[in-house]
Amino acid sequence: MLVGHVRLRHVRNVKIISAEFAKAAVDERGWPRDGFPQVAFAGRSNVGKSSLINSLVNRKGLVRTSSTPGKTREINFFLVNGSFYFVDLPGFGFARVPGKVQESWGEMIENYLLNSPRLGLIIFLLDIRHRPGRNDMVMNRWLMGNSLPTAFVATKADKIAKGSRKGYINAISGGLGVPAESIIQFSSVTGEGKDRLWETIKKSVA
Repeated sequence: MLVGHVRLRHVRNVKIISAEFAKAAVDERGWPRDGFPQVAFAGRSNVGKSSLINSLVNRKGLVRTSSTPGKTREINFFLVNGSFYFVDLPGFGFARVPGKVQESWGEMIENYLLNSPRLGLIIFLLDIRHRPGRNDMVMNRWLMGNSLPTAFVATKADKIAKGSRKGYINAISGGLGVPAESIIQFSSVTGEGKDRLWETIKKSVA
């Protein structure tokens, strides 16, 4: 499902006043309790999640990009403009992470997504260059089965020429069963898709 209708002004060139790491948590005891809206980012390890968040807030080093996929093992909360949170969820699907660790991540993420009282939107990231994998499709079915508000973003769009992207987007669309036009093509390098994604985010935190 997609974000509900909210009356808003156009949000081109969103002004980021502040963006800072707030806290990390492994369960609900560590979640923020200030009532601010939250936008969560989910996707496979190496999908470009850290780069995307940094690009959105115009801060290269806010979310650290690890050279070791699967290293993040907590839910990280970043306070943006003192009024809402970006929530960085651990990446999934990295084979070198022990099965028991992956299972604990799954429980932690599931608990947050189902029970966080201020979660307004989940941004589901997929690499534009690859068809959705098994873990992507399992995650998508789970999100849809629980009727969670989700936006789909195809990252690393600069890696594919615009004239050649249709087939890649259709592969993601067909694999997940979502309309191709609903998938936001995003590049942390060129900034493509940034305005459109911000429009979607603004609706969820209004």
